[in-house]
Amino acid sequence: MQRSWIANIAEGLARRRRRCTSTSFSVCCVWSWALVVLNVVLLALFLLDGPLAAYTQHHPLALRPMGSIVTDLGQSGWILMVSLFLCAEACIGYRLASSWRRRFQAALVGHMTLYVFLCVALSGLTANLLKRAIGRARPALYDDLGIFSLHSFAGSSRFESFPSGHATTIGALMMAMALLAPPFRLPFLVMGLWLGFSRVVVGAHYPSDVIAGLALGAWFSLAIAILFSRYGLLFRQAPGGWPVLRRSVPLSLRPASPSYPKPAFRWYGTPSAPARM
Repeated sequence: MQRSWIANIAEGLARRRRRCTSTSFSVCCVWSWALVVLNVVLLALFLLDGPLAAYTQHHPLALRPMGSIVTDLGQSGWILMVSLFLCAEACIGYRLASSWRRRFQAALVGHMTLYVFLCVALSGLTANLLKRAIGRARPALYDDLGIFSLHSFAGSSRFESFPSGHATTIGALMMAMALLAPPFRLPFLVMGLWLGFSRVVVGAHYPSDVIAGLALGAWFSLAIAILFSRYGLLFRQAPGGWPVLRRSVPLSLRPASPSYPKPAFRWYGTPSAPARM
């Protein structure tokens, strides 16, 4: 039974892959983005990490109480649990749906939550492997070891600073939400910066750790969206290979009016996607 179920999924994905025309993502764009991120990380490493760590070790920051409150939002556990729960609900709703419209809505929710789960899970796993292999000492050890102390596979969280796991989760989540809700990309960007740098405020990471984590998480969300688009799942490929939503997503409720006797969803999506009611 299990083998047949897996075979059916593989066959369905193969059919989707044959139907979808794929466009290669611009290699120049990828390398340009990687070069910018690398230089920003290096600038933060040489210009910000040392002075900021020295200051925070001996002077309390005014933002630290707020940072202590919001920093736990970067924990991946609650995001993975919520996305898995919603995905399971969508699967059940798909099987019990009484109409094709309801079945389509359940499939849309299922694809969205599966996408968020994969972004957060895979980026978090990669960040955890990297931080253990690199073994950078945390800011709490700055006075004794400095900013360039590396202890690979030390087996202690004190030497797991680069990249920030919380920032990686935040980068993956906010990039995923920005791709799912394009009109709100700027608020998601601002929220990602504040949540990511809360790790610096509480003294858990250096600025370069956070920048690298945010970039790593965002890259995973973009890469998985491109992979989804090549199979026609949730996204499609725009010219240049950039992933955009295949269909718009309902994000708010339009108030009732004489023209709309019942509240209707307002749909947001890509400019090319027609509005759906």
